[in-house]
Amino acid sequence: MAGPQSFVPPRPTPSRPIRRFTLDQANRSLPLVKRVVTDIVATHKSYTDSQAKAEKLTGKEQAEAQSGADASLDRLQSLVDELTDIGCEIKDYQMGLIDFVARHEGRDIYLCWKLGEEKITHWHELHTGFAGRQPVSMLEEQS
Repeated sequence: MAGPQSFVPPRPTPSRPIRRFTLDQANRSLPLVKRVVTDIVATHKSYTDSQAKAEKLTGKEQAEAQSGADASLDRLQSLVDELTDIGCEIKDYQMGLIDFVARHEGRDIYLCWKLGEEKITHWHELHTGFAGRQPVSMLEEQS
């Protein structure tokens, strides 16, 4: 079994085609996204704490801690589903890192936002991830 800090819940399967955002659309969605991501970060911590506790206990105490972990996992999945409904993806459950699919020079890219940022200021190629972030001032948005 993986350690509690390495837990990543399975990705939900989108029920519709990928939504593409303009920078403006993604920024306008941030108040709702921020609320959901804040809950995801807190619920992920609750899950990892409960799971770590359950792994150290035995008997009834272990079952109770595992029950708490399972409840947190169910809540976490519901929150991830809510983000999927909005049209964005969570990339890091501890940092609250989110990607929105957008277009640049005829190809899909990710607009990248992290909990604590006021607006989307960076983007990256689909394959580069957070380390490849570039300023949004370089974008030429296309619909």
